[in-house]
Amino acid sequence: MRTLALTCDHTWANVLIMNTTKYQLDSIRQLFSDHKIATMDQLRDAMGNPARCTAFRKLGELEYLSSYSHRGKYYTLKSIARFTSEGLWSFKSVWFSRFGNLIKTAEAFVHGSEAGYSASELHDALQVKTKHALVQLVRNGRLQRETFGAVFVYLSADVPTANKQRKARKNLIRQSSAGLIVSNPDLATEEAKAVLLLFCSMLDERQRRLYAGLESLKLGHGGDAYIASLLGLNPHTVAKGRKELINGELSAGDSIRAKGAGRPLQEKKRRKS
Repeated sequence: MRTLALTCDHTWANVLIMNTTKYQLDSIRQLFSDHKIATMDQLRDAMGNPARCTAFRKLGELEYLSSYSHRGKYYTLKSIARFTSEGLWSFKSVWFSRFGNLIKTAEAFVHGSEAGYSASELHDALQVKTKHALVQLVRNGRLQRETFGAVFVYLSADVPTANKQRKARKNLIRQSSAGLIVSNPDLATEEAKAVLLLFCSMLDERQRRLYAGLESLKLGHGGDAYIASLLGLNPHTVAKGRKELINGELSAGDSIRAKGAGRPLQEKKRRKS
């Protein structure tokens, strides 16, 4: 009889564990169905506040992703994410990647790029700061880094791929230099650059930023880094000007001239009768 009782107790214990596990997994699925993304604290709360290691183990039974933004704080299910052609998906400003965390995503983007990436260019592509991740990848031999002008550009660790990226980046620089001398084909490249720098020195800060953004738009990928090195600007400044132009963030009422500047108004004279 005692053996039978022990057997029954063991059976009921197994049933209880199975039901608890099923309940926890159903709770996780329901949470993601309602909110798309969740933090670990929210997941634990839905599961009845188990230990973190238990919560991670249960989450691991599902096909899940952790965000590459917000330091991996958020989670979602692979079945929920709707990735772009580049492999990215965002929800409420939280970013996920089919490649995994930020390190893996940065490596994949650089390796698959045509002309490599600068830190500012990759920031625009991924919508998060990438400098520390890129430096770590270089230290671990998973990426190469090379200077073009005054800007660091990150290239694939694969030598043949990096050689193609290096060639494409140099071609981009040559094309941009050619764009400076459209109005005078006989003007030497260095002379054209000198003329451009002189012109930019006469602009105020906002005009210079917008002009740099315009030139970057003409070049496309890699334009921010090259124009920044050419004009001695921060790549983020060029990117800001480019975004302002794209988004139309220009008010017709914005005045470049300081208030009170210009010729003084003159009162119109009237004929004496």
